[in-house]
Amino acid sequence: MHFHKKAERERIGKGRLLLHGTQTVSSEGHLVIGGVDAVELAHEFGTPLYVYDTALIRERIRQFKTAFAAYKELEWQVAYASKAFSTIAMIQLVNEFGLSLDVVSGGELYTALKAGFPAENIHFHGNNKSDDELVLALDAKIGIDIVDNFYELERLEELCASRDQKMEILLRVTPGVEAHTHEFIMTGHDDTKFGFNLDNGMADRAVLLALKAPHLILKGVHCHIGSQIFETEGFVRAIRIIFSYAEKWKDAYGFTMRVLNVGGGFGIKYTEEDLPLPLSKYIDSIVAAVCEESRARSLSIPAIWIEPGRSIIGESGTTLYTVGASKNIPGIRKYVAVDGGMADNIRPALYQAHYAAICANRAKDVADQSVTIAGKCCENGDVLIKESRLPESCRSGDILAVLCTGAYGYSMASHYNRLPNPAVVFVENGEADLVVRRETYDDLISNDLPLKTYSAH
Repeated sequence: MHFHKKAERERIGKGRLLLHGTQTVSSEGHLVIGGVDAVELAHEFGTPLYVYDTALIRERIRQFKTAFAAYKELEWQVAYASKAFSTIAMIQLVNEFGLSLDVVSGGELYTALKAGFPAENIHFHGNNKSDDELVLALDAKIGIDIVDNFYELERLEELCASRDQKMEILLRVTPGVEAHTHEFIMTGHDDTKFGFNLDNGMADRAVLLALKAPHLILKGVHCHIGSQIFETEGFVRAIRIIFSYAEKWKDAYGFTMRVLNVGGGFGIKYTEEDLPLPLSKYIDSIVAAVCEESRARSLSIPAIWIEPGRSIIGESGTTLYTVGASKNIPGIRKYVAVDGGMADNIRPALYQAHYAAICANRAKDVADQSVTIAGKCCENGDVLIKESRLPESCRSGDILAVLCTGAYGYSMASHYNRLPNPAVVFVENGEADLVVRRETYDDLISNDLPLKTYSAH
């Protein structure tokens, strides 16, 4: 499969099409994904519709593995962060490449097990795991638990003791590094619900308690500094801080950090303004920092683990909508409404995420008008794209494609306004594979129970 190095591949009049992976434009002017006409997909499977270019997913995974493979003596793991997009088919696709898997709930863990994913390659995250979730993990004998707080540390030891079972763990630490990203998706700074803070002694205490726990095997630490990161300085700074504590822990407690998980957060190109680094650049900087700090402090080089989610799946996803009503407010803006919105993509409303869009059946038409793409939910804030350039010819019944929706669209979808969740289709080599059925109205009420009848008093 041939991939262009730059996402922007065609200029159409004043506008520029921001295409990704196998996306092209046919002679009829239709967007084509994985060799399949997007308009035909919309007609066959209905809209809204999540479409995934699986060849691009495979390519992103290969890029991560190739970047690490250049370091022959290094131990490493790439764990797909399944919170970005978790379905049985996706987990099975990840498993084809021998990746590990990061899950953050009992539901994600259950999905992984049902997909046949090897339990020993599963990492379990979460800042408030329930007993039921921990027991599910212990029953499955997953590979490692990333302990987030003292409550979990104590409870996990108690559960393991009651079963006479051991569990390997990492401790999630917060290094006090603030990545350049939205405040809701920054997780490495001190004021966060996640992890043990390094600078106030919480992490020191956690390391000591973990080492004393008879049934817990402390392998190392984990940190995650944020998401949609376009530079490497934050990762390097976090690594240096962690190693300063690793040296202290070795001297004070005899603890050797055998694993350092630096999380994910590698940025992708949602719009022309986004300038992410090549994936290999992130890996090269992380590896260089870890090796440099290890040598400088006479520490053994730990295994390096990462947890990419968005950077594997984000650019591969496209959401197809059908255009409906429009509203032109002279001198202010024109609204173009689609048959989905914040119920299938909450990110613009939640933290002002930006996307690009194409009129999928008029992709060769000049994008000569600026419009606001609005959803159909009963919220004034249900806006998918505040300023989008579309052809003047775009009208009711056309198919609109919002690009780079692969991460956190499906996984954060809701039933707000009782909207059924869309279907999910994988496309590759001219074939379309339905991997999640569209919900029906009957599905929406399948768990509802009627009101009980009481006699009047």
